[in-house]
Amino acid sequence: MAKKSKIAANERRQRVVARYAERRAALKETIRTAATPEQRDAAVRALSRLPRDASPVRVRNRDQVDGRPRGYVGKVGLSRINLRTMAHRGELPGITKSSW
Repeated sequence: MAKKSKIAANERRQRVVARYAERRAALKETIRTAATPEQRDAAVRALSRLPRDASPVRVRNRDQVDGRPRGYVGKVGLSRINLRTMAHRGELPGITKSSW
């Protein structure tokens, strides 16, 4: 189980990313297609003034059950440990234990 504060901080980051997503996308597009270097520089400065947590790379993928940050399996949103236990109990539809 991850610390409650780490889970809460990650959820806060997700909210900040969602809040600034449209503004960041517009600034990134301006940087990419700016007609003059002055416009590009202004957009870069505006982008750097946004909060640090507005960047999507600051959000950590975490297990939905207990918040574990490592061993995350994106297909089901669980860590490898919870994936195994829940699959063995039959709680994940479409996921079965392999045998050959």
